[in-house]
Formats: sequence, C-alpha cells, structure tokens
Amino acid sequence: MLPNARRQQLVLCLSATTVVIACSIALGRLPMWRLPSSDRYQGGRQESPSVHHAAGTFDVKIAPQTPAWAEQGLGRSSIDKQFKGELEATSKGEMITAGTDVKDSAAYCALERVTGTLAGHSGSFALQHTGVMTRGKGELTITVVPDSGTGELAGLSGTMRIVIAEGKHSYEFDYTLAGR
Repeated sequence: MLPNARRQQLVLCLSATTVVIACSIALGRLPMWRLPSSDRYQGGRQESPSVHHAAGTFDVKIAPQTPAWAEQGLGRSSIDKQFKGELEATSKGEMITAGTDVKDSAAYCALERVTGTLAGHSGSFALQHTGVMTRGKGELTITVVPDSGTGELAGLSGTMRIVIAEGKHSYEFDYTLAGR
C-alpha cells in the first residue's frame, strides 16, 4: 500500500492527465487512432443525430394469462398492438403487474417487440415499459431497448409517451436513428 502523500500525488497526476486528455480530445488535438472508434466523429466534434417526432394512434388487446405466482398478487398478460400513423406496425409483448392493498397503487413492467415501418424505415425494435401508480398518481416510462433495432431501424433509440383520451389510445415517439 502506498503512503498517503504518494497516493495523493498519484491521484493528482491521474486527475491532471485525465483533464489534459479530455481537453485534447475536445480540441481535436489527439490523433484519430487514439479516440474511441466512431463513424460519426468528424473534425474534432461528435455529430449527434437529429431527434425526430412521430405520432399516431394504436389499438391494444390485453389478454390476462395465468402466472405461476398469482397467489403473491402478481398478474401476467399478453399484449397485441396495431400502431397507425408515422409508426405503421404491430407488436407483441408480455406484461407483469403487481397490485397492493392500497387503492390506486400498483406497478407494471412490460416488454414488446414492434415490427413494421417508422417514417418509411422498416425493421423491428423492442420497447421496455415501467409504470408505477402511487395512490392514483402515475408515472410511465417507455424506452427503446438499446441496440434492439433491426433492418433499417438499427441504431434506433428513443422514448414513447402514451396518451389515453376519451377511451382512445395514441402515442408520441421522440427518437433518433443513427445515420439519419
């Protein structure tokens, strides 16, 4: 083990080296071979893909399944969706739910595979849902599973928002597509 003074010198040296390397990368002063490989690196700056917005409606069928752990208050359902609009696709998925003894408190998680076209690009991708309701106040996060895009949707990332108004479902999808 190093003495305290020597350890502090080493930490300062490593910290200073990190700052110098980070600044050199930002200013484009390190050769390309020293940088992480990226086909999007150009002239000292990382090009970020444009954020796109898609919107439309969807129909959903949820069919309860019998989970092996029903006696512990968990539920399971299959999901079938038909998306319309800028996302023309179908999806199949599974949802797990957990209820509580407190009114309007529950949670769910789901995974679904979406297959079709998004803004004219065909392929598939997976969505992960995480929903929590605490005494009637809900939070829902729906995220594209990293690296799940296939075909022309390879490199897709983003988040989706579900809107339910007057019994109809719609979506708003903010996404980036590598290279586009």
